[in-house]
Amino acid sequence: MPITKGFRVLVDEAMAQVKTYSVAEVLQRQKQANVQLVDIRDVRELAEGTAVDAFHAPRCMLEFWVDPESPYHKALFADESKEFILFCGAGWRSALAAKTLQDMGMTNVAHIEGGYAEWVQQGAPTETLEAQKAKRTAKS
Repeated sequence: MPITKGFRVLVDEAMAQVKTYSVAEVLQRQKQANVQLVDIRDVRELAEGTAVDAFHAPRCMLEFWVDPESPYHKALFADESKEFILFCGAGWRSALAAKTLQDMGMTNVAHIEGGYAEWVQQGAPTETLEAQKAKRTAKS
């Protein structure tokens, strides 16, 4: 069966329909308490680090973690006062994921143009998974 709509078309359609922030815009928005970065990359990609204070929600589980009817629901995503800003490696998966969350009814979702690669290139703050875990442990 031939592919009638390739990934590039899907990504372009998603990009046209979702809110996209530059790294500089996200750094400004992060100063607000209601902004939550969401790293949707595969767990294997996290070895290189992540954005400071990002919540990891793997792309393969995102819809299940967001939906309150799912047995896998994460309460974080029920907070309608938050703006969830997704990122992946290059901004393609996060555009598709943001579009999917919008299709599910979320209006408080966006993504980062260029993804984690652009985040790092712009010198935005990163942390290791070990540092993230240590912060979570210190809070509890």
